[in-house]
Amino acid sequence: MFMGSPGDTTTPYVPTPRTTPTRARERVSYDRELVHSVLDAGYLCHLGFVRDGAPVVLPTLYARAGERLYVHGSTGSRPLRDAGRPEVRADGGMPVCVTVTHVDGLVLAKSAFHHSVNYRSVVVHGRAVQVTDHEERLLALDALVDNVVPGRAADSRPADARELAATAVLRVELAEVSVKVRTGGPKDEPEDLGLPHWSGVLPVAPVYGTPVPADDLAPGIPVPGYLTAR
Repeated sequence: MFMGSPGDTTTPYVPTPRTTPTRARERVSYDRELVHSVLDAGYLCHLGFVRDGAPVVLPTLYARAGERLYVHGSTGSRPLRDAGRPEVRADGGMPVCVTVTHVDGLVLAKSAFHHSVNYRSVVVHGRAVQVTDHEERLLALDALVDNVVPGRAADSRPADARELAATAVLRVELAEVSVKVRTGGPKDEPEDLGLPHWSGVLPVAPVYGTPVPADDLAPGIPVPGYLTAR
């Protein structure tokens, strides 16, 4: 379903029944650039799949590379093992749903009913396949490290053969995708506007603290600039 080149940000994603909401349709978009910006602003996603007939949702790290999402985990992890099974690969991969959400503000209304949250959220439906190509795995793992802390992949020891053998990487193509955004203040009922309750938005944003060195860090190693610049 991918339309355009991996670098194309002008062609929107194509809506599907699974990416068309039944509520608040005015908040949904299929804008490719907006989807990418929401994904690139985070590094923690929730990976949903079905195990033994029951839904399972796991938090995990991710990274975007063009029109692909990469997630990783232990080769002993059940979903990563399942995605690598020959019959699953032959079927195009393991059906998954990946979500990424950023909370930007708490919306406090005059009434409890109209309290809300300002947010940006991306939902990706697709099939996850285990990455087996060695070079792609290395690139994906570097992308995962750099997505958490830009510049860190080049400033750490790469995984050795034993560590690579213990690590699995899943790839999900960005094709069936939507983004939903809420902004603005509370939407109170006209008859509630005169109530003596404060209303408005409490902004929410991530905060990075001062880096804390490891107990066994050798003397003289400075804090990297990419950490102090955050």
